[in-house]
Amino acid sequence: MKMLVVVAHPDDETFGTGSVIARAARDGAEVVVLCATSGELGEARPGSVPCGCSLAEVRRQELHAAAALLGARRVQLLAFEDSGWDGDCAPGSLVGAAFDDVVAAVREGIAQERPDVVVTLDPTGGDGHRDHVRIAQATTVAFDEVAPEGASLYYWCLVRSVMRRWVAHRSGSVYAEVPEDDFGHPDEAITTVVDVTDLLPLRWEAIALHRSQSSPYDDLPDELAAAFLGTDRLVRARPEWTGGPLEVALRVP
Repeated sequence: MKMLVVVAHPDDETFGTGSVIARAARDGAEVVVLCATSGELGEARPGSVPCGCSLAEVRRQELHAAAALLGARRVQLLAFEDSGWDGDCAPGSLVGAAFDDVVAAVREGIAQERPDVVVTLDPTGGDGHRDHVRIAQATTVAFDEVAPEGASLYYWCLVRSVMRRWVAHRSGSVYAEVPEDDFGHPDEAITTVVDVTDLLPLRWEAIALHRSQSSPYDDLPDELAAAFLGTDRLVRARPEWTGGPLEVALRVP
C-alpha cells in the first residue's frame, strides 16, 4: 500500500498527520509526504535559526527529520511560498499563485506516486490557516483528475468539540475572541476515528524535532493533549461517504 500525505508547511506532517503517517508506516505502507512550502513566514522560536541560515532552510531540515522518524520513505517539496496567516499574499505564495498552478503541482505528485490513499488537510479552514484550505482544495481537484481507480481521499481534521476546549484553555489569548464555530470541523461530519494512543511517544518525539516552531500542544494539560494526539479524526471524501458505522481505519482498495 502507498500513501501520499499532502500538506502546506513543514510541521503540518507532524502536528497534524503525524500518527496517520506513523500508523501506515508501521503497517508496512510506503508513505510519501508532499509539502507545498518551506514555511518561511512562520514565527521562529528565539535562538532556533543559526546565524547564516534562513528559517526556510531550518524548517526544511526539520521536515525531513520528523517525516523520517515517523516512517515516511521520502519527502517532496513544491516551490510555493508561505502565504502567512493573513495580509497580502506574494504572487508565488500558495494562496497568491493561480489555483490551477497549485492543482497542477499536486496532480504531478499524485500521478508520479500513484497512491492507494491520499491524506490532506481540512478544506473548511477549521484551524484558521488559509494555506491549509488551499492545499486541501487543490488536492481534491487533482485527486479527482488523476488518482488511481479505487483510491481513497481523506481530510485530516481538528474537531470542533476539542478545539473549543483548546480555546477555553487559552482564554486570555486572541483566540478567545474568535467565534466558536469558526474553529474546528463539525464533529458530526467526521467519518473515520482511529485510536492512535500507542503512537503518542513517537508523536511527541517528532514534534520535538520541529525546534523552530511552537506546537499547538505546548503547555496543554495531559488530558487535553491526549484528546488531540491520541485520536485521529478524518473525513473520507473519496469514495464519497454514504453513512453507516464510523470507520476505525483508513480505507485501502
